Amino acid sequence: MASSPGPRRAFLKKVLAAGAALGASGGFPGKVRARTPQATGVTALDHVAIPVSNVDGMVAFYRALGFTVQEGGQIVSIHFGDQKINFHKPALWQTETFTLKASAARPPCGDFCWVWEGSAQALSELLARAGAEVVAEGQRTGGRDGGRATGQSVYTRDPDGNLLEFIRYA
Repeated sequence: MASSPGPRRAFLKKVLAAGAALGASGGFPGKVRARTPQATGVTALDHVAIPVSNVDGMVAFYRALGFTVQEGGQIVSIHFGDQKINFHKPALWQTETFTLKASAARPPCGDFCWVWEGSAQALSELLARAGAEVVAEGQRTGGRDGGRATGQSVYTRDPDGNLLEFIRYA
């Protein structure tokens, strides 16, 4: 005779409720969540979008940096973790009917900072392989710990001239 689904169903409901509570509190390891008073507020950055002019150069550059690149008709996107940056190709952002953009959006218009988990030497080697020239370095305040954590930053520019920062936290 098969066992009754009642106790199993009750157990699963408890597990799912505990998981939902843990997720809402930001308690899952490796997940960064915004601290908001309500459970339905902003919890993460999903993506940003910028116009680009040198599409081929941007694709090659970001691939050389190790990003996953997805190419589409009017948009190229680069992916890192659960986030992405959409690159609007000139055929899209130069079209007068395309209004889902900042009114003054023209390349270069981005200033992006990524957390670098490797060594300074590994970052230097990666940037060299990508042909990226270091334009500045120094200790900076980043976004961790509510904007109070400091790290060592290295700055470069992509083929369109957007500023890229790689920050290493101790």
